[in-house]
Amino acid sequence: MLPYTAYLRVYQPIESFGPSERDHWEGYAASPDRPRRAQALAAEQAESLGRLTVTPPVVAPTVESANAYLRRVDGRLYVCPWETRLRSWRAFTEFTEETAPALSEAFVPEREAERVEADYREWRASGARIRPGILSSNWVIPVPWFVPFSDGERRLVPSAGPTRALVYLTRSATGLERLERTVAVLSERVGRHAVSASTDRLIDWLRTVGHPKSLLELDYGGLPHLIDDERLAQDRSVAEVAEAVRALEKGDAVRVRELRDRLLRRWRSIRALEHAN
Repeated sequence: MLPYTAYLRVYQPIESFGPSERDHWEGYAASPDRPRRAQALAAEQAESLGRLTVTPPVVAPTVESANAYLRRVDGRLYVCPWETRLRSWRAFTEFTEETAPALSEAFVPEREAERVEADYREWRASGARIRPGILSSNWVIPVPWFVPFSDGERRLVPSAGPTRALVYLTRSATGLERLERTVAVLSERVGRHAVSASTDRLIDWLRTVGHPKSLLELDYGGLPHLIDDERLAQDRSVAEVAEAVRALEKGDAVRVRELRDRLLRRWRSIRALEHAN
């Protein structure tokens, strides 16, 4: 079973990479041995489990992953590297900040924690990029993640098998425009205080990691396995958020509340499953 996690990914055009990286990703795209799109999430999970189920666990790999998510649009190759080591460093930092030291050490031995922290310090000191091109969210999709997309960019695979998926894909520049327009509407109609910190962080992330010609993808990941086919087909969270923004712009407060309440009910029912053991 895939983890109950959703993903926001930026795919960079192949020409945005340096010569050596470009050669690597072009060769990777042509390789018959790389994980295919339908199996990529499972392959990424298997790699992570392989590191964490040994004794002692390996919190972050010693070298960066050579794998990536790939897309071809209009004949052009787009690449979203897994960046497993960077994402593991950041996830472990968040874990230690939110967990008491005694409890943290029960999961990760002190020697491994020191190794991971030292490697990440060295990486940051080198001036290398510290923001990965993939964001993840467990059990729920943050509302700001719906804003960059439109309902026409929705792709549903309602199979009961491992390929069951719900994905949106747009141009990063288009997604950024939609985010900025939403912020403008909220600021004008409600006030700047109505713009969440998570929305500001999302805009900043997209401006930082997104190439002007990159793609932005919202992947429901493992969350569709919590929802039956009928409810998944009826999920129009992106369309509802877009309609709520238009209603707010027109001053239709009743419609805004109706759409907000519908969205909150849907995602509360999903998030509640985290505790339904």
